[in-house]
Amino acid sequence: MQVILVGSDSYRIECRVPDRTTDELLLEKAGAGDPAAFLQLYERHRDPVFRFIYRISGTVEMAEDITHDCFLSIIRKPENFIPGRASMRTYLFSAARNLWLKQLRKLGRESAMDDFAEDKFIAVNKEPLRQLLDEELSLKVKEAVCGLPPLQREALVLFEYEGLTLGEIAGMVGADVGAVKARLHRARERLRNALQPYLNTSREIVTLEKA
Repeated sequence: MQVILVGSDSYRIECRVPDRTTDELLLEKAGAGDPAAFLQLYERHRDPVFRFIYRISGTVEMAEDITHDCFLSIIRKPENFIPGRASMRTYLFSAARNLWLKQLRKLGRESAMDDFAEDKFIAVNKEPLRQLLDEELSLKVKEAVCGLPPLQREALVLFEYEGLTLGEIAGMVGADVGAVKARLHRARERLRNALQPYLNTSREIVTLEKA
């Protein structure tokens, strides 16, 4: 954010305008050792990277570690970022994904559910029964997503949560669009099957509430 003073010496108005520094320039400066540029780039893109890794890994600790390592990795080789080929967000997602897969291989298993915290969007003004149902459904969805195979999980998270197109996902994960579409379809089927018993119960309770 930049501050511009407008007016005469006796009367000035402070105007704040968005910083238009490009991601490419920030990365170049950060790679050259500019800490301010690194911090600005980090603050600009940290949240989506953290959210992406959190959703596919299921743990806050892993999401924090990978997010940190992801930004350090890209400033070591800033020349690898080609603006016309991908956005900075997609480029960071790709770097973070590689670190996540590396961690999975190191562990020899999928990451656990221990730190999968509750989302904060659940309304607090609902009836106790309805709020309890929504909280339970939220937890069941998270468990079901974490139970997906890694490639299906990332396809679902990138498409449904992060809003990437099939083409963007394909370019990021190194697969064709058809493969990504198939992974997404299988992920949705698995989720539907995993959540069906709970959803049926939820509908029955809603019917009772309306009776």
